[in-house]
Amino acid sequence: MKNIKFLKDNKIDIDKSLELFGDLKTYNDTIGEFLVGIHTKIKQIIKSLEVKDISNYAILVHSLKNDAQNFGFTKLAEVALEHELKSKAGDLYFINRNINNLIEETNKSIILVQEYMNGNETEQILEKIESSEEDVFKKKTILVVDDSNIIRNFTKRIFSEKYNVGTAKNGEEAIKIIDANKNNNFIEAILLDLNMPKVDGFAVLEYLRQNDLFEKIPVSIISGDSSKETIDKAFTYEIVDMLGKPFNEQSVRSIVEKTIFRKNLNL
Repeated sequence: MKNIKFLKDNKIDIDKSLELFGDLKTYNDTIGEFLVGIHTKIKQIIKSLEVKDISNYAILVHSLKNDAQNFGFTKLAEVALEHELKSKAGDLYFINRNINNLIEETNKSIILVQEYMNGNETEQILEKIESSEEDVFKKKTILVVDDSNIIRNFTKRIFSEKYNVGTAKNGEEAIKIIDANKNNNFIEAILLDLNMPKVDGFAVLEYLRQNDLFEKIPVSIISGDSSKETIDKAFTYEIVDMLGKPFNEQSVRSIVEKTIFRKNLNL
């Protein structure tokens, strides 16, 4: 790794990012996941635009924005936010005219991270493929459902000493995992994002409701969408609590403890 001054000199908001990660070591240990995430997402964003899937486009640029904010890449976050708002408004004219700006800013961020990391580390990170989880758990597990690999791995780092941490990238994967474990008692809590591609978090909540699983498998929401409409809709389900992004380690620990406490009350 280069000195952190390299990122600061390139206008990366490290101080804001450390509010999430707590210390520079955790930031450095995790920045490779940011590299993998934005490298993958920009490809998915381009593909979504090619097939005119604007709904998924909006979700993907929202996720890209969150990842950029988490790591202090303010300019990329601003460009992604503009695309998110325009895609939600159905403004294809703007998106098509400005997609190259988003691609260019993402590529600048990728190059910057690669320069910050040394060559061998970068090659290993880009070759990294997230290992698949066994669907059926055999010990106490926290299930993290989020399309951001950063959030998934950040949560793993926090709880891996005490719990197994299972992950799902979207609602479809989550439902498959929950279904495989609904007859055992190993899922201690679910942290669920709402805004995900393919199958969103509300579909997961609906599955839990239809199968009467909320008491057995308590759920708290982690979401960047803090609109009144979304919050009101989320609390029509038997969720424990809701945590807005960005968050820090302490807030994640608190909401997980609260969620597990709900499960213990129902035993």
